[in-house]
Amino acid sequence: MSRLSLFNSPLLLGFDHFERTLDRISKTGSEGYPPYNIEQISDEALRITLAVAGFAIEDLEIQIEDNQLVVRGRQKDDADRIYLHRGIAARQFQRSFVLAEGIEVTGASLDNGLLSIELARPKVEPQVRTVPIKKAAQRTSDRVGGNPGAGPTEIAVTGSAKS
Repeated sequence: MSRLSLFNSPLLLGFDHFERTLDRISKTGSEGYPPYNIEQISDEALRITLAVAGFAIEDLEIQIEDNQLVVRGRQKDDADRIYLHRGIAARQFQRSFVLAEGIEVTGASLDNGLLSIELARPKVEPQVRTVPIKKAAQRTSDRVGGNPGAGPTEIAVTGSAKS
């Protein structure tokens, strides 16, 4: 069964990357750990805050892969510890956020179990530009005779026209 494309219209040229982005969002939307907040700090700035209690800086990794912010956490199990009860699991996670074109990660910090990632969204000024139109060169197939090196070909018409 073929999948219905949202961007099938011939009027939506070059929007296939949006479709791929929507596919990525639908695949990552079901993640539940770790919990996070997204705040708008100003018109041009955002902050993502993840609750990563128990993770040290060396246990965390932030990468940007193809307009996708990926945060990974890996805790190592301490073999020297003997647990009588273990209610805090040493688990790993991967949390992904799809970034719009132009959004940049400007920094990250870890404080009291909260990982904050700063994002900048620069203002985009609308641009209007004029595209020059050139006169197309005559194509080879449009010429009579089809010889690109020859000039115009004369065609002799014989016979008489009846009136």
